[in-house]
Amino acid sequence: MQTLKYSRQREAIKEFLAGRTDHPTADTVYSNIRQEFPNISLGTVYRNLSLLSDIGEILKISTSKGGDRFDGNTMPHYHFICTECNSVIDLEMKNLDHINELASVNFSGQIEGHVAHFYGKCEKCINKQ
Repeated sequence: MQTLKYSRQREAIKEFLAGRTDHPTADTVYSNIRQEFPNISLGTVYRNLSLLSDIGEILKISTSKGGDRFDGNTMPHYHFICTECNSVIDLEMKNLDHINELASVNFSGQIEGHVAHFYGKCEKCINKQ
């Protein structure tokens, strides 16, 4: 595997995500990173987010509307996605690793992991109604 060349911009993106729990979009990352790097392009931010996601240094969370969200926390955990405001919230819950065993019962391959997202309305959206 080729060694990844160091990039101050990429490191700034990782640091920005590491300090957040709101799972920002690429546009939000771009707006904030521009404060430190005024000449950075949106394309550079997208490429770096994609690369960081591909190499497992951040998580990319695909949502049905509003674009992908990004998470600096790569430890196994679950997310709730609000179907009203599209916010992404970390869920504090026990790990569901036993689901791998349940899924493998009628599957002849080897299951190595899973991704689970929970959907519904967040507390803020419920309180608006």
